Amino acid sequence: MMAFKTNLQEKSSFDWIKWFVVCLLFIVGLAANYYYGTQPWPVRLLGWLLLLAIMATIALQTRQGKMALSFALESKTELRKVFWPTRQETMQTTLFVAAMVIVLALILWAIDSGLMWAIGWLTGQRG
Repeated sequence: MMAFKTNLQEKSSFDWIKWFVVCLLFIVGLAANYYYGTQPWPVRLLGWLLLLAIMATIALQTRQGKMALSFALESKTELRKVFWPTRQETMQTTLFVAAMVIVLALILWAIDSGLMWAIGWLTGQRG
């Protein structure tokens, strides 16, 4: 049991080193982007994409990175299970929601106008 805890602690500290390297690479990328600011933006973009690929590769080797990748893959699987409405159902629902918004806006406008009239009448500002 003690060896297992030590093994987890070592992996955890090694993960921190990997995250430190990822952060360091990001800072180096920012400095390089500033230093090579006169270069055309497609060249700098290509450099950023390459650097981000390296950073992602390192980050995915950590425990948190593996958990994030697993979550993304499981989300993709769950997304396939979602029932997507047909175009007709979507249009009907959208029109119903739009109609309800208009009706409620008119109701709130009427209430607001009535309250404004009542306050004006009570304070004597409206004849």
